[in-house]
Amino acid sequence: MEFIPREYFQKLVNTQDIWEVRVSIGNNIFRILGFIDDAQNIVLTNGFAKKSQKTPRKEIILAEQRKKGYLERKK
Repeated sequence: MEFIPREYFQKLVNTQDIWEVRVSIGNNIFRILGFIDDAQNIVLTNGFAKKSQKTPRKEIILAEQRKKGYLERKK
């Protein structure tokens, strides 16, 4: 994903390959989590309004659970 600026899309450290999309609208900051399924698909799992610098652990866990479920169903 080298063609998307890091300020909008980056991999979260210490996760199971979960990526974060950053969106700012006015003074509001939103984050959408997801993962890369293959070379052409990004699966978005959950989103939230971000109120601090750190991504809430519960949101990361939810994204990882949804990724696992998606991949199990895809088999």
